Amino acid sequence: MAKGGFRGGIPGNQMNMMKQAQKMQQDFMKMQQELESTTFEFTAGGGAVKAVIVGTREFKEIVIDPDAVDPEDVEMLQDLILTAVNGALKMADDKTSESMAKLQGGLGGFPGMF
Repeated sequence: MAKGGFRGGIPGNQMNMMKQAQKMQQDFMKMQQELESTTFEFTAGGGAVKAVIVGTREFKEIVIDPDAVDPEDVEMLQDLILTAVNGALKMADDKTSESMAKLQGGLGGFPGMF
C-alpha cells in the first residue's frame, strides 16, 4: 500500500469535512428554532398601528389605536398598516440574513457552498 494511503476508512480530510457539515447542520437547526420563537414588532404613525410577527413570518398581532380610525381618511390607516407590516417583515428578514451570515462565516472548509 502506498505511503499515506488509508485502509477502507474515510480519509482524515473528508472526515473533517463531514464533521463540519454535521456541525453546520446542527447550528442551522438551532438558528432556525431561535428565529421561529423570536417576535418582531414594528410601529407606525407614532404607535397608532403596531404589527407583531414571529420568525416564521406569521402574524401574531396587529394593534390599531382607536384614535387612528378616521372613517373619512381610511387611506391613511391603510398606509399605516402597510408600513407596520412591511417594517416587521423587514426586521425578521434582516435578522434571518444576519444569522445566516454568521453561520456562513464558519464555512471556511466549504467555499462557494452558498
